[in-house]
Amino acid sequence: MTPLGARCCGEGQTLAGDRCVGKPDRCAAGLVVTEAGCVATPRAVGIAAGLLRIGPSDWEAQGQVTPRAVPMEAFALDAYEVTEARYAACVAASACTPVALSGEPGRALSRVGLSEARTFCAWAGGSLPTPEELAFAAAGAKGRRYAWGDTGAVCRRAAWGLVRGPCGEGAAGPEVAGSHPDGASPEGAHDLAGNVAEWAAPKAGVAEGPALAEARGGSFGDGAASALRSWNRLEIAASTRAAEVGFRCVYPFAAAAEGGALPR
Repeated sequence: MTPLGARCCGEGQTLAGDRCVGKPDRCAAGLVVTEAGCVATPRAVGIAAGLLRIGPSDWEAQGQVTPRAVPMEAFALDAYEVTEARYAACVAASACTPVALSGEPGRALSRVGLSEARTFCAWAGGSLPTPEELAFAAAGAKGRRYAWGDTGAVCRRAAWGLVRGPCGEGAAGPEVAGSHPDGASPEGAHDLAGNVAEWAAPKAGVAEGPALAEARGGSFGDGAASALRSWNRLEIAASTRAAEVGFRCVYPFAAAAEGGALPR
């Protein structure tokens, strides 16, 4: 991908406003070249069962989270954040509510509330991940500080600091999902840190409105690397529809078999 202002576009594309336009000559590893840009193919990666250790190995977590260990069962999750292309397919199937799209099919979907995220995941055959599942996908059984490891919160690993620095200026929305392959987790999950903060399944009784829900992972708008930490969480109203918030889905562990190709 080629840095153009506050965006990373496919090689050969140009930037028009905040959109990457034109057919790219080449995309980041794992993305597919299409007439409308670089697009991730839906697939799931497997997360083996283990023990989620929250906070104890990271001094910055002290006072921010309660150190604890949570046994986790195996599960699969989207290798990429849900894209505009996937959500548009759900709308076309009359299963999802239409939302405003940027016109870049590979871009991570944003400006969706908790209810739209849960509806999409159900249509896709999965569910919205719990806060613990998102944390475990990012931290792993070793308790990684970031999804890729313990050091190196640099701009090439994640889409962050793109509004007022340190990685860019003036970004109005997220990147194409999968634009930063160097920041993928060992299991192959992309953008668990940065791009869009991701909705987590709330406790029973929280559906929509002013009730507080949770998003994880940090976003393109965060200027501090601490927002990308595997333990970091953001409390927001369940009705929030912000450019910085999107989601991915989880599935039974078997969905990751044979390459993890997803039908939707």
